Amino acid sequence: MKKHFVATLLSGAALLLAGAAQAQPMAPPTGALPPYNARALFNPDYLNQVGPATRTAGGAPGGTYWQNAADYQIAASLDDKAARVTSNVTITYTNNSPDALPFVWVYLDQNLYRADSRGSATTPVAGSRFGNGARGFQGGDSLQTVNIELHGKKMKANYRVQDTRMQIILPEPMKPHGDKLKISIAYGFNIPEYGSDRLGRLKTQNGEIFEVAQWYPRMAVYDDVEGWNTLPYMTAEFYLEYGNFDYTVNVPANFLVGGSGQLVNPAEVLTAAQQQRLAKAAGSDQTVIVRGPDEVTQASSRPGGKNGRLTWHFKCQQARDVAWAASSAFVWDAAKMNLPSGRKSLAMSLYPVEAAQDTAWSRSTEYVKKSIEFNSKQWYEYTYPVATNVAGVVGGMEYPGIVFCGAKARKGQLWSVTDHEFGHNWFPMIVGSNERKYPWMDEGFNTFINILSTKNFNNGEYKAIEDVETRTTPGIVRALQDPNMDTPYTVPDVTQARNLGFAAYSKTGFGLYLLRQEILGPERFDYAFRSYIRRWAFKHPTPRDFFRTMNNVAGEDLTWFYHEWFFENWQLDQAVNSVAYVNQDPGKGSLITIENKGQMAMPVTAEITEASGKKTTVHLPVEIWQRGGTWTFRANTTGPLTQVVLNPTNLLPDANRFNNTWRAMKLPE
Repeated sequence: MKKHFVATLLSGAALLLAGAAQAQPMAPPTGALPPYNARALFNPDYLNQVGPATRTAGGAPGGTYWQNAADYQIAASLDDKAARVTSNVTITYTNNSPDALPFVWVYLDQNLYRADSRGSATTPVAGSRFGNGARGFQGGDSLQTVNIELHGKKMKANYRVQDTRMQIILPEPMKPHGDKLKISIAYGFNIPEYGSDRLGRLKTQNGEIFEVAQWYPRMAVYDDVEGWNTLPYMTAEFYLEYGNFDYTVNVPANFLVGGSGQLVNPAEVLTAAQQQRLAKAAGSDQTVIVRGPDEVTQASSRPGGKNGRLTWHFKCQQARDVAWAASSAFVWDAAKMNLPSGRKSLAMSLYPVEAAQDTAWSRSTEYVKKSIEFNSKQWYEYTYPVATNVAGVVGGMEYPGIVFCGAKARKGQLWSVTDHEFGHNWFPMIVGSNERKYPWMDEGFNTFINILSTKNFNNGEYKAIEDVETRTTPGIVRALQDPNMDTPYTVPDVTQARNLGFAAYSKTGFGLYLLRQEILGPERFDYAFRSYIRRWAFKHPTPRDFFRTMNNVAGEDLTWFYHEWFFENWQLDQAVNSVAYVNQDPGKGSLITIENKGQMAMPVTAEITEASGKKTTVHLPVEIWQRGGTWTFRANTTGPLTQVVLNPTNLLPDANRFNNTWRAMKLPE
């Protein structure tokens, strides 16, 4: 969701890391940090809770792991003049659990836009980016009929709606281990102009762009950890079951539609020329124009011209959600994506003529292609047949196979938001964590993979966006010094709005980068992280599953790191206390005493310079701090030392860099 945490060019990104991070050293903190406590940090029982029997102690799904499923058939129609969607949905819900279910819960996310919703009540008077965003707007799902079919019997549903949730009380319980329930709902809703940066409408010179999401009743998750997950929707993101989607969207004939999954009736909704161009794009590494800027206003660019209506038919398999966008204003281009297995997939972009420049959306498909190709090779192969980037009013929001990004985004800003939103196809689209409670497992993990993909893109074309050492680290340090800052392990509805960027995005993303670069090393980290993705692809991991997987696969007890990084906002302060020589003879080696002054501990990297100019780098594990906050180590130097520097790359978030360096006193000449 939303813009990348270090892309300071993006609108509002300055709020994510309070204070512009500068390359020069920061002033030392004005007061002493709380004292270091090794017993607190290395507590053997921390995070040692026993998980359910459906999950292994090593963080993998167990032999008895189960997961319910929800399949959807949806037929929707867009009234572009009234900005209204009317639809019918049939949900086939499968109870794979060992439990009988006397009732089920369904989300009606559009009820967020009702005047009496909880989301409305919790939106500040001045408004907010994620508020219900529509003062005076007549929003919400209007339900015409709700019917069910259970055990061969069809009937009207016994249901009640409370805010964004609907409980359907069944005439008899669903049976365990595979029983099925069909829920059929006829409904409609008005599309807000700006829907919490998730859906909405944008007027352009050639027509309005409609971005439609959270547009159908969706099953709540019943899982092996909490049972029904029914937190109300107040704009924090989602936790959804996987299933298959078969959906149609009826729109004016002059509209183009982009949607999650595969378009299965191209011959009915595309011209012959557009079908040929798409076929060309499927074999091209270069972007191919499917409908150019000069064609947008031409009736010949649509079957049947500008009159009548057409129905677009999509299918999306093994997905947790679908979304779509429609407009008469779209320019359309596409290119092939090269996936590791050789499977075919298309990168595509839909955007208005106003954004069709080489400095803007004309490069969007290139960005989509390169982002997905890198993450597919690095982590896990992209799973959908199409990846569509849509320019509209939504600044940045992700759905399976389709994302919405701001139409005004340009250059590195557009790369950053595109890379971030498509990164979400790994977290949480493939790895289905609970965003409602643990946004750091979604936004933070995605923020981390964005660091690597941006460094890789075009040999670092936009690498300044991910200048971790000189931009991100100082920003993290400043945020850690704020006593009112929320920790990552905070429910998003509880996290202060100004702190969400730090808690959910930047601290977690930076923390995983530290874990990779400074603690485990890329080879061990990457193997463990890939193992986590493979284990939990299309399943529902908890934080404990992530922690245990990384520990077991990497072969390290990293509980100390999880403790200080995700549950606390402790600060790090490594210092050089003194330098001496073995038997007072510089030729026999040096004895360097260092101190851990803050509550956080990290491994130590010391760069030692001798008078001869020779430099030696010493790496010390975090275990040196297990018995206390002071440590002396011997360095195999052969002459007098002129300087000792801790954290020479400045990657560690050290609160006081002024005590990281020891320099020999110059003797008077």
